[in-house]
Amino acid sequence: MQITRRLEFDAGHRIPDHNSQCRHLHGHRYAIEISLEGTIIDAAGNPENGMVMDFSRVKELARQHIVDAWDHAFLAYRGDTAVVDFLATLPDHKTVLLDSVPTAENLARIAFVKLDAVYQATYGNRLQLERVRIYETPNCWADASRTDHP
Repeated sequence: MQITRRLEFDAGHRIPDHNSQCRHLHGHRYAIEISLEGTIIDAAGNPENGMVMDFSRVKELARQHIVDAWDHAFLAYRGDTAVVDFLATLPDHKTVLLDSVPTAENLARIAFVKLDAVYQATYGNRLQLERVRIYETPNCWADASRTDHP
């Protein structure tokens, strides 16, 4: 059985080598979807009886490990020194430095790697992360899936 939980957050970024508008500092209303696969819990008296995982717990772990860190932050590529140096001049600015350019594809990959271990360590019902989808806009998204990270 597969379940999916969607969360939203706001963040800024730039794609330094882009040939168009995305090379400029800008922001998005991102959405992240976390799809998990596992067996349905069949245990009378268990508060999660009949579920793969409680959606509130899916949300809590995603917020704790991804969303709270990225929400209202500027997601900056560590190698984009002009932007990194500029952001360092802003007192108390929330900046997240990444080892790769903050495209939707890389954000999905980063989130998948971080969340994969988190969900597997949480439950014993053969739960595994199947897919992380990052929406950069309502019409543009990237998927990182189990087939990409066996």
